[in-house]
Amino acid sequence: MHELNIVLVEPQIPQNTGNISRTCAVTGAKLHLVRPLGFEVSDKHLKRAGLDYWDKLDITYYDGLDDFFRRNSGGHFFYFTTKGLNVHSDAEYPDNSYLIFGREDKGLPESLLHDNPDNCLRIPMRNELRSLNLSNSVAIAVYEVLRQWDYPDLSREGKLTQYTW
Repeated sequence: MHELNIVLVEPQIPQNTGNISRTCAVTGAKLHLVRPLGFEVSDKHLKRAGLDYWDKLDITYYDGLDDFFRRNSGGHFFYFTTKGLNVHSDAEYPDNSYLIFGREDKGLPESLLHDNPDNCLRIPMRNELRSLNLSNSVAIAVYEVLRQWDYPDLSREGKLTQYTW
């Protein structure tokens, strides 16, 4: 059984976190939220984006990055950033991987990136544009990991409701 962890460091936009929570619920990934958050967890926008799935989430909250790293010392950490030197699809993701994403407006602390250059990953995009939306970036990263793991425990085929194949 593989374990995939999504870490949001100080997320600011409730709709992004709601969308990410939905991605975590449908893929079985664990969600880790590092405070301070830019919203209340009871925020209606957050709940609306992930409402049908909120009770299906495995969420852990942390009081800052030091608390997060202290409580997850055995993980394999990957830092998603527009400043990354490596392409996200070139990395190999072992079990117990943590995909770490920073604030929508600031990203991850540069000191953290500087100290972990080999695990700083970039999703390719045009240089003249700032970045992808956070929830889109998380979805791209999650499905790359799951592709490498051959989509464990995920349904691979759908069914028509009015016809048969």
